[in-house]
Amino acid sequence: MTKQNVVVPEAMAISVAAVANSSPLFTYPPPRSGFGAGVAGGFALKINAWVESMKASSPTHAKAAAALAAAPSVGAQEEHATWIMRHPSALSKFEQIISASREKQIVMFLDYDGTLSPIVDDPDSAFMSEAMRDAVRNLARYFPTAIVSGRCRDKVYKFVKLAELYYAGSHGMDIKGPARGPRYRKAKAKSVLFQPASDFLPMITEVYNVLFEKTKSTPGAKVENNKFCVSVHYRCVDEKSWSVLAEQVKSVLKEYPKLRLTQGRKVLEIRPTIKWDKGKALEFLLESLGFADCNDVLPVYIGDDRTDEDAFKVLRDRGQGFGILVSKFPKETNASYSLREPSEVMDFLLRLVEWKRLSLKARPRVSIGI
Repeated sequence: MTKQNVVVPEAMAISVAAVANSSPLFTYPPPRSGFGAGVAGGFALKINAWVESMKASSPTHAKAAAALAAAPSVGAQEEHATWIMRHPSALSKFEQIISASREKQIVMFLDYDGTLSPIVDDPDSAFMSEAMRDAVRNLARYFPTAIVSGRCRDKVYKFVKLAELYYAGSHGMDIKGPARGPRYRKAKAKSVLFQPASDFLPMITEVYNVLFEKTKSTPGAKVENNKFCVSVHYRCVDEKSWSVLAEQVKSVLKEYPKLRLTQGRKVLEIRPTIKWDKGKALEFLLESLGFADCNDVLPVYIGDDRTDEDAFKVLRDRGQGFGILVSKFPKETNASYSLREPSEVMDFLLRLVEWKRLSLKARPRVSIGI
């Protein structure tokens, strides 16, 4: 793949030398040691290292966020300004993005939690607004659109309720195409149903049941079965109890060397050790749509979580398309652009739909003589 479709913000070219020598503003994604490795090799680490990594994966930690928002220091303001230069708002750079999409098919990939819906204390209450649903519905009328989430595919579908989308649940380990055949698929496109971790289903169910019972003694902990992975949410757990929760998870996972532990925003994710993530899911979906090794496609991935970095990195490595990080705070990221919150995501989607609608309307009609 030639790297000719990558979108590089104008400000990035100015600051590239400074960025190459700068230290991370926040450790994001946090160090993978112990969490990204297989369970057998990771459990020699002390529990306090786990807890520090849990803190590092939550840069919008309540106290720190409140302090930054209330009275940001001069240094913090300068760091934020530098970060915005490197990852400018996708809204302010909308024309630049559109310019890069000329003569190309835009394909949209969207995370769910924190991107289409707000982050909430109860993961079962992460409902998207009707306005956001309408925006995504209209988006899918013009562009192939996929939801890529750590959630169980069936669960995220119940939240989104749109049959015309592609859904990649369990961090891309459970992928299914739309019930309605999209008109923009190429002739070589394939029907989609892909579950690369199906052999792990009994093990995942077993780990979920054990962790569910094990963590009952930790107030606020919530264990979620996402079919091909298990999520242990600690958003509502007192920080003083994080070490207890980490010990509980460790004691269970040490019996399952074929599973690994990764992190998201206030969540520990237990997954199979197969080499599959949201980045792999993005590539699989592009191929399924018939856009593998095509130069006339522009993938756009919008997400807020550490797990979305795998997709951002794929796009940067391909030199094709771009990632948009949803965050109010500076984070180390492979995304090219940023948006602050789901409301800005909706604004971006609406602008994209309106641009496409007007561009199609402006096309001259071809009359056929008789």
